[in-house]
Amino acid sequence: MASLISGLGNCFTSITIIIISSSVLLFCGNGDGALGQPLTETTSSSAFFIFGDSTVDPGNNNFIVTVPENRADYKPYAHNGFFHHPTGRFSDGRIIVDFIGTNATIIYTEYAGLPLIPPFLQPSAEFINGVNFASGGAGVLSETNQGLVIDLQTQLKNFEEVQKSLTDKLGDEQAKELISEAVYFISIGSNDYMGGYLGSPKMRELYHPEAYVGMVIGNLTQAIQALYEKGGRKFGFLSLSPLGCLPALRALNLMNPKDSKGEGESEGEVGCLEEASALALAHNNALSAVLSNLQHMMKGFKYSNSNFYNWLSDRMNNPSNYGFKDGVNACCGTGPYGGIFSCGGTKKVSEYQLCDNPDEYIWWDSFHPTERIHKQFAMALWDGPPPSVGPFNLQALFLSNEKKKKKKDMTIADIVDSLEILDNPTGGFA
Repeated sequence: MASLISGLGNCFTSITIIIISSSVLLFCGNGDGALGQPLTETTSSSAFFIFGDSTVDPGNNNFIVTVPENRADYKPYAHNGFFHHPTGRFSDGRIIVDFIGTNATIIYTEYAGLPLIPPFLQPSAEFINGVNFASGGAGVLSETNQGLVIDLQTQLKNFEEVQKSLTDKLGDEQAKELISEAVYFISIGSNDYMGGYLGSPKMRELYHPEAYVGMVIGNLTQAIQALYEKGGRKFGFLSLSPLGCLPALRALNLMNPKDSKGEGESEGEVGCLEEASALALAHNNALSAVLSNLQHMMKGFKYSNSNFYNWLSDRMNNPSNYGFKDGVNACCGTGPYGGIFSCGGTKKVSEYQLCDNPDEYIWWDSFHPTERIHKQFAMALWDGPPPSVGPFNLQALFLSNEKKKKKKDMTIADIVDSLEILDNPTGGFA
């Protein structure tokens, strides 16, 4: 029980920040939908900035003093061999922002090249292409895993340092342009509810669930507004998953079955900790309302929100529909559902089992999904329609920079095609 509760404070959170400033290629079509030769190539640099928790941490926690549960720089992390050694990513391979960056490169910046974005704390990291501020175990609230992670407020301070560095290197005008044309993608919040609330008797005594959700959303709103004041205009968000259905929460619920789902539950929902999922859903609903209001309050504010809750629930309930064999158990871990967070053998419980093929699993460890889930949802964020994302997808936000660029060497048809994407976003968001 103690090991599970301690693990709650180190789960992945689900709001992240991505910034993309485009270097875009426009292609002539050959009539059958294939891409032909590039019509023109813009020369503006691409930037990719990420804020959040372990869903998007590429290894910042490798450089801080923290507990083993907040690190992933040991085997079997990076098990699939894409990276030659564990990098600090909480995955068997890549994470969602790695794929989004690759998408931008392949589809729009094929000739410019966009490298993997380094952790902010990596020694001698270059900021010109972007930087990743995320920290595994971090929360919106500074009290969440305090002293063991880089909380969101500190990540914002680190961004200010990068902004100053870019101004010194590029000059004030070019740095402002880079910042204003960027897309900020935020993935954070889960740790506030699992470790920060459900794992904290003090917080549960002080705050009613609705009041606690309001506090988290209020602090997150302030962070969004702070980035807007620094020049950010385009934002992407990864909403919270059904937290109660993570392997760690299912295992915990076995010790407190009174809160599990009852009649009418699907196979993927059996044993879920309903209280945790209810907090996640309340958070998502509140965030959606806030973002809609901010769109009307802040000039030029555009966003892409995601329905990760329903998207992941569908895969857990129907894994075979999406090429998976197991939507419930963790590939790496021990105990019921693989829910004891022991992957790697560095924690209080050192025993763990590792599945033969992580690609068949939705869950890599007790809290984090496999690379395959990261890849599938990255594609949904990039060009998916409602209800997965909205009101814009990341592709539309990325291309919106073209409205500000000169249309030199473009035909009228090319201009119309590029604007149609902006005038027809993905539609309403459910």
